[in-house]
Amino acid sequence: MKTIEIDHSDGKARLGRLLTGHGQIDTPVFMPVGTQGVVKAMNHQQLKELGVKMILSNAYHLYLRPGDELIKRMGGLHRFSGWDGAILTDSGGYQIFSLGVLREIKEDGVLFQSHIDGSRHFLTPEKMVHVQENIGADVAMCLDECVSYPSTFEYTSDSVELTTRWAKRCLQAKTDDSQKLFGIIQGGFYPELRVRSAHDILSLDFDGFAIGGLSVGEPKSLMWDMVDTVIDLMPADKPRYMMGIGLPEDLLEGVKRGIDMFDCIIPTRFARNGGLFTWDGRINIKNARFTDDKGPIDEDCSCYTCRTYPRAYLRHLVVSHELTSFYLNTVHNVHFYMELMRKVRDAVKNGTFGAFYHDFKLRYEGGESDDRCSVCNG
Repeated sequence: MKTIEIDHSDGKARLGRLLTGHGQIDTPVFMPVGTQGVVKAMNHQQLKELGVKMILSNAYHLYLRPGDELIKRMGGLHRFSGWDGAILTDSGGYQIFSLGVLREIKEDGVLFQSHIDGSRHFLTPEKMVHVQENIGADVAMCLDECVSYPSTFEYTSDSVELTTRWAKRCLQAKTDDSQKLFGIIQGGFYPELRVRSAHDILSLDFDGFAIGGLSVGEPKSLMWDMVDTVIDLMPADKPRYMMGIGLPEDLLEGVKRGIDMFDCIIPTRFARNGGLFTWDGRINIKNARFTDDKGPIDEDCSCYTCRTYPRAYLRHLVVSHELTSFYLNTVHNVHFYMELMRKVRDAVKNGTFGAFYHDFKLRYEGGESDDRCSVCNG
């Protein structure tokens, strides 16, 4: 059964529809992150009004709390949370491996200590497939190992082999035919290992494929080199997912290369720290220059926040630590991302993606960006 229909292409950029049990999702798509089954500071009705049709949740976090068995008893994550759009669950491989000394990798799986209460758990590839089937995600991800940057060639090579063995076990463990299962290409930052992982994972009968293990501290140019190494090896008739990538300029770079799916915490986490995206670059609303600013975040934005509040008031809310700022800023950033992806899809459909890419970068990178200001601290 097909997972994606490709309707148009413009160069390598693709326009299509991801086929899920909760509707067809226009691609390229950006999935806001709802780790615990909710996008922070938003409710589901607000997400739908912003045009969100698919979110990402994290099986690792949901397994630990409230528990996948409870979610299953409640009828699955859709009924439990009240979200009737599509859901992709990450297996939590990245979160587990980021625990460092709190976890131990074995052939059978990963032994780790919960960051919540210190309890010890052993998760296998089979267990993570079972957990995600209990959760009832439309798309599930294999358990894989995300290596740090830098890692040695020898360690990364062994990790690639382990990820492949785990991928095969995930496929064998799958029992829910209604759930799509994606394999993940790893290989660190060694082209030879990226190609090896791609050949191994792409030979397996997954419903889609992801490029994982990127944006872990490496130079941006190296990240794109790794994507370029494998993207042409990926089948045209299955979804291509670039995990954890989310700056606006990176979304366009990914689409340009033929990526269909993206997710990242950036728009929502930045929003909670005062980082707001505009067509003229990113601003930090906490900056003193906005103290008396009567204008909206973005003159070209039609979101509720921009229609209603001046920058000065939004700055006041952030510096006063008012919780309402989380909501208003998140509404704006999610709207910006949904509008960006809509424009991307229109450009691909009209055969003008190259011009859109050029014009967007010219304006975005030449605008009032506060990129030197760190807003991603929590």
